Amino acid sequence: MASQAARVLSEPQAPGSDTGVAVACEDVTVRFVNERGSVTALDKVSLSVRRGGFLTLLGPSGCGKSTLLRVIADLIPPTSGSLSVLGDRPVVARMNRDIGFVFQDAALLPWRTALENVMLPLEVGGGARRAGARAPKELLAMVGLSGWEDAYPHELSGGMRQRVAIARALVSGPKLLLMDEPFGALDEITRDRLNEELLDVWASTGTTILFVTHSLYEAAFLAQQVLLLAARPGRVRERVEVALPSPRRLAVRETVEFVKLAGHLRRVLEGC
Repeated sequence: MASQAARVLSEPQAPGSDTGVAVACEDVTVRFVNERGSVTALDKVSLSVRRGGFLTLLGPSGCGKSTLLRVIADLIPPTSGSLSVLGDRPVVARMNRDIGFVFQDAALLPWRTALENVMLPLEVGGGARRAGARAPKELLAMVGLSGWEDAYPHELSGGMRQRVAIARALVSGPKLLLMDEPFGALDEITRDRLNEELLDVWASTGTTILFVTHSLYEAAFLAQQVLLLAARPGRVRERVEVALPSPRRLAVRETVEFVKLAGHLRRVLEGC
C-alpha cells in the first residue's frame, strides 16, 4: 500500500482535452529499427502533466526515460500514439521556442563567459526573450551565480556549470523545461543543494518541469508526481502523486512520510 505521501493516480486525460495540461501522451510507442531488427524503446506510454506541474521520470536504465523526453521535445517521432505539448503538436511548441532542455552535460561553449553562454539562445535562430522572461543577469542571480557573469566554464565547478545551463534554458522564457539527469554526475552534497535551488527556480518561474533521474530520493523530493517506468520495453509501471508539503527543504527527507514514499518507490522499482 502506498502511504498518504504517495497516491497512485488515475488514467491521464486524452491529449489536448484540457487547456490546463502542458503535456499529454496517449499510448506513445517508439520503435527503432537497425540491422539486428526492431527494438521497442517505449510501449504505449501515457501521461498527463498540468501546466506549472513538476513530474519526475524514474526507472532503471533502458526504460526509455530520455527517449520520452526527446519525443516530447519533437527530437524523435513516435512510431504510434498521440501527444500534445501546450495544447498543440510538439513541433509547434518547438518552433515557438516554448521548450527548454537541460542535459546531464552542461555543454557550455568554452570560449564564452557564463553570461555569454546564457545569452546564446537569444543570439541564434532568431531567438527572442518573450515578454515577462527574466534577463540573463537576473537568471544567473536566480541560480546563485551573481558575480560569476564573466567567468569561463573552466573556471566553474560542475555544479556551477549546471546552474549556467539551467539559466540558459530559461532565458527565452520557455513554458516547459525538460531535464535529462542534469545532476547525475555531481557529488551528493552539490546535488542536494541544486535540488533545493531548482525547486526555488520552479516556484519563481512557474515553468512546467519534466525531470529524468535514476535516484528515487531525488525523484520523491522534487516531484508533484513520479512516473515509474519499467524496462525492455519502456512502459508505465505506476504513477504516484507526491503529497509532501511545499516549499520543501532537505529536512523533509527525515520525515516518516518521505521515508514511506521512498520505500514505496523502491518496492515498485525492484519489481521493474
